[in-house]
Amino acid sequence: MSSTASAKRVAIIGGGILGVSTAVHLLRDGASVILLTERGLASEASGRSLSWLNSAGERSTPYHQLRVAGVDRYRTLFAADPGRDWLQFGGGLMWNAAGQRAVTEARHSYEKSVGYDSKLLAPEQISSATPGIDAKAVPENAIFNPGEGWVSLPDLVDFLMEEFHALGGELVLNAGKVSVTVEAGRATGVETAAGETYEADAVLVACGAATPAVVAPLGVEIPNGSPVSMLVLTKPLDHGLKAVLNTPRAAVRPNPGSTLALDHDWYEGHITEHADGSFSIPDDVVQELADEASKLIAGNPDLKPASWKIGYKPIPGDGEPVLGELGQVPGCFVAFTHSGATLGLIAGELLAGEILTGAKHPMLATFRPGRFS
Repeated sequence: MSSTASAKRVAIIGGGILGVSTAVHLLRDGASVILLTERGLASEASGRSLSWLNSAGERSTPYHQLRVAGVDRYRTLFAADPGRDWLQFGGGLMWNAAGQRAVTEARHSYEKSVGYDSKLLAPEQISSATPGIDAKAVPENAIFNPGEGWVSLPDLVDFLMEEFHALGGELVLNAGKVSVTVEAGRATGVETAAGETYEADAVLVACGAATPAVVAPLGVEIPNGSPVSMLVLTKPLDHGLKAVLNTPRAAVRPNPGSTLALDHDWYEGHITEHADGSFSIPDDVVQELADEASKLIAGNPDLKPASWKIGYKPIPGDGEPVLGELGQVPGCFVAFTHSGATLGLIAGELLAGEILTGAKHPMLATFRPGRFS
């Protein structure tokens, strides 16, 4: 542990997986950390993420490499205790709508070309690869990626916060909208909505879809493509599902407590945002998503929504992660990405290293916020 690390104080805005992960990695390396949340922990995107751990499909090579490293860190955590019901590796299964056989085959070929474990299956082959699925729902073919998994981010945040507190981290809940304070062009700490200030040697802004708005007063523009999304949790039921399902009308994953987590995007037009910032959606639309998910599960069980959360899903304007120090405001770092679950552990590790040492990690080279300048 270096004296520089021990002396460094870091303020983190955001109580989701990116903020909490970075905080714990900083504390492990001897830094002093204060973590501030607008409301509670995992109260925004991390609390309503399908949190599918993967690098499936086609994306830039640096992004693919970072995501594969992200999944690797979860495998390390999983190996320490495979019995955790909030982190499992049961693979991922996806298929397209009828008439898109060639599209699915092309995706499979691409995944194979980059060394990603990918199996192209006919409907009748699915049961031998992964259980709990109604093969009649698959119109032509499907891709099974055996190395993929899922995590319940609220449970992971709780797990990491135990270490956060044990290592002496300071937590400020319900701080409202927090801003970055700057002197002589450099970040010097943060200020809460109530006017409380906290000095720091460095600041990390990791507040999901709100990140671009937090850095905008600093003269930094980060394009924001975040859509409104919803995650539904079902009532408990007996099901044999192990894999994460990504299909034309529903995405489904197992969830602790014998429940299922459901999401998709076809119902975005049914979501209403109110003047106070809250959201609503008709109950029958939520049930329609559950009915679509039921068609995918063996035995087509009657799925009943138990709860659902709606809010903005963080997506940078160009789809690529935004990770690292702001060139215009030294000492201020950002973490803003669509793949917060998959990158949660690796991004926290690499950002903590950059914050403490000043050395830029090569895996983050293409994801710098300066690309928008």
